[in-house]
Amino acid sequence: MSRPKLEVADIFRGHGAAWRSANAGHVSLDQLKLMSAIERCRTEALGGHVERCEKCSHTIIAYNSCRNRHCPKCQGAAAREWLSEREAELLPVPYYHVVFTLPARIADIAYQNKAVIYDLLFKASSETMLTIAADPKHLGARIGILSVLHTWGSAMTQHPHS
Repeated sequence: MSRPKLEVADIFRGHGAAWRSANAGHVSLDQLKLMSAIERCRTEALGGHVERCEKCSHTIIAYNSCRNRHCPKCQGAAAREWLSEREAELLPVPYYHVVFTLPARIADIAYQNKAVIYDLLFKASSETMLTIAADPKHLGARIGILSVLHTWGSAMTQHPHS
């Protein structure tokens, strides 16, 4: 697989410092660590090793990866393999993706009271889905639900949703 022309790491290296400065106080330590890991991934900053052919002396330098679970370079292949395995397990029935998002004011409260607020989010979302699905005007059935908590949005800011 060839390297794409532009990677997340390239964007972070080129614009990360300015973005971190502009968003100081609004970015968590975990988010800062992730950005740093992605910036350093497979660069000399993390060290590496040299591979040399004994016959022709062709040499390749391979830099170490950050091994962060959110890094697209480190986890891209693993994520694709995992997804393929999960898709093979799916039943031949329709699936629907429904998102329940906390309003911003409640999300701010959730940041300090995670267990209580996230428990309420899961209870409210599951009860809503079960009630609507059971109604004969809609589906008239008992459904199965898989609910996953996401605390960051695509902009890497706090955005709790399930």
